[in-house]
Amino acid sequence: MQFQFNALRRSLVLALGLGAVTLAAHAQSSADSHTLVIYNAQHVTLTQAWVDAFTSDTGIKVVVRNGGDAELGNQIVQEGANSPADIFLTENSPAMALVDNAKLFTPLDPATLAQVPAEFRPDHGRWTGIAARSTLLVYRKLKFPSKDQLPKSLMDLADPAWKGRVAAAPAGPDFQAIVSAVLQLKGEAATAAWLTGLKTNVVTYRSNSAAMKAANDGEVDTAIIYHYYYLGDMAKGGANTEKLGTLYFRNQDPGAFLSVSGGGILASSKRQPQAQVFMKWLTGKAGQDILRTGSSFEYAVGVGAQSNRNLLPLPELQAPKVDMSKLNTSKTTELMLKAGLL
Repeated sequence: MQFQFNALRRSLVLALGLGAVTLAAHAQSSADSHTLVIYNAQHVTLTQAWVDAFTSDTGIKVVVRNGGDAELGNQIVQEGANSPADIFLTENSPAMALVDNAKLFTPLDPATLAQVPAEFRPDHGRWTGIAARSTLLVYRKLKFPSKDQLPKSLMDLADPAWKGRVAAAPAGPDFQAIVSAVLQLKGEAATAAWLTGLKTNVVTYRSNSAAMKAANDGEVDTAIIYHYYYLGDMAKGGANTEKLGTLYFRNQDPGAFLSVSGGGILASSKRQPQAQVFMKWLTGKAGQDILRTGSSFEYAVGVGAQSNRNLLPLPELQAPKVDMSKLNTSKTTELMLKAGLL
């Protein structure tokens, strides 16, 4: 037992550079207190790959409870200081803002924050980006012999010319994050008008994958999705993408929105030293390399981190600047309900 502890202590010192205070906290902890609880709204397979590698590297055990962004975010808010969660991971940042606005996160270690460029984390340092995904319009190539026939902006999809020609999954957190970005970039009046047009034009599906498949099958002409759904299907043989082309809107258009997946530590956590170890590992080389080598096809966001070679380089996306800490979930929901999209 003493040998196992010494091995864990040495690995943490070498791999993470933690100081004596943190190591002392580990020494005083019981075996059970080393087991982190993660409320996970990220894709299950990606988080499991992270967790498996983290436990292998550090010896710290992790229990994962999976759910959706809004589901788990609201659960944490309801649980408050009694939440059993140590860490919250999301697909999109609005759920992080929800928990942060309830003052339930604790500051991350400065060394962890230093591993993530400023554009991928809020200035306050209570949570950080851990991965990113780009908005993408896929379209049925036979319907658009020339790219000049495609919309120039995401906002154009509210035009009557697109009635019944756009697939989307408005009930999902991905689409709602995109709407939140439109709200921040264009304001409430323009967003409300855009949503009203989409209500007429959009054919609703239960998920991004279903919307993409509908476009590929010719049920609709286009679909609003995140990029990794397309790349993931292509990697599996392209059964639901073989007839599709891709349009990245670029030019700081709302349709070029880059959504950041977030990670933060709950202030109520009884395992904060270990939770800080996890967040430093996740944003460091080991955690970010899993985005490069794995099959999630999400963007790595760590300083100097490389993304999967099949992804369009981040600078080429020309994403608009969005304050991820101020994406307004409640106003987005209100506007979407008013427009009849929820």
